[in-house]
Amino acid sequence: MSMQTEVSALLADLVRIDSVNPTLIPGAQGEEAIAAFIMRWARDAGLEAIVQYAESGRPNVVVIARGSGGGRSLMLNGHIDTVGVADMHTPFSAHIEDNKLYGRGAYDMKGGMAASLVAAKRAKALNLRGDVIVTAVADEEVASIGTQAILRDLDRWRPDAVIVTEPTELELAVAHKGFVWFDVETFGVAAHGSRPSLGVDAIAQMGKVLVALAQHDQVLRASPKHPYLGTGSMHASLIHGGQELSSYPAYCKLELERRTIPGETADDAQAQLEVLLDQFRREDDTFHATLTRGLVRDPFEVAESVPLVQVCQHHLAEVLGRPATTGGVSFWADSCLFAAAGLPTVLLGPTGFGAHGTVEWVDVNTVAQCVDVYTAVAQTFCQ
Repeated sequence: MSMQTEVSALLADLVRIDSVNPTLIPGAQGEEAIAAFIMRWARDAGLEAIVQYAESGRPNVVVIARGSGGGRSLMLNGHIDTVGVADMHTPFSAHIEDNKLYGRGAYDMKGGMAASLVAAKRAKALNLRGDVIVTAVADEEVASIGTQAILRDLDRWRPDAVIVTEPTELELAVAHKGFVWFDVETFGVAAHGSRPSLGVDAIAQMGKVLVALAQHDQVLRASPKHPYLGTGSMHASLIHGGQELSSYPAYCKLELERRTIPGETADDAQAQLEVLLDQFRREDDTFHATLTRGLVRDPFEVAESVPLVQVCQHHLAEVLGRPATTGGVSFWADSCLFAAAGLPTVLLGPTGFGAHGTVEWVDVNTVAQCVDVYTAVAQTFCQ
């Protein structure tokens, strides 16, 4: 079996397994079945395979091509959970047409996972000094409990560098955006709609906030740009308030998202919002609002002078037969968590389309090219 046939067959097997994240979709299958499959595949390939539970029912699988000792170890990280399949006609078909393999998770990111596993199998045959470690993790699509569990046990795996194999269109990604979620709550005074002198409209008060947020977003987008990521941004995501048509609403809640670039912190973002709210408090003594910070995911950046980056650039160019493109991705990924733990980290994965969409595919030729790149990087890095 050729390597390209092997990786295509493995990818199809992975896509056919329903691994929808049960935190996103209550009652969904989760990662148990796909983890069991990866365990079997790895052991049949002569690799070590260890299951690690991030929490009950949420397994990671750690696959190791064990080296002879004394070399640096490379970790290939990818997630095995997917988002839901609403409105998809055949989400687990894994059919191939024009070198595109279709199905939920094909692009995000079972293509990168299949390439990582086959690269580990090839690395085993190279008798490297260092280990090649594949971490197939749970729950990246929600709270990254899988990668956080890997990091809690980092001394057990001892990687010297990490490639997160998210889809990057065969571009070496050295940066990505972060995000912060906030709740804004405005408080009014409930009153009968016929007695406006007694009521304070919490929804109207929130209207001031919405206008200010739109203006703040424009300021952010006019700010100096990151060379790969552009600028930060902000948008209103969810809003609800009021109790009935004939009453002044006493309460309104807005949930918003602030996207951040390297150099921006969650504290910075929160301080900017507090300035806006303080201005309304000074201008109107009936304005009462609170700001609460929710989930924080920091942005990521690695210097291009880091040896891992240079090794990846070199081998990516060799495989593609042209200079490698280096850039950033707009989405957040587990790369941030590895970098925060002090590990040199990049993102590199295949080409495709439809992450979280109703039509999703990955280019199988680029998945095979990822196998070649990961293997060549390991051969250089793990000696």
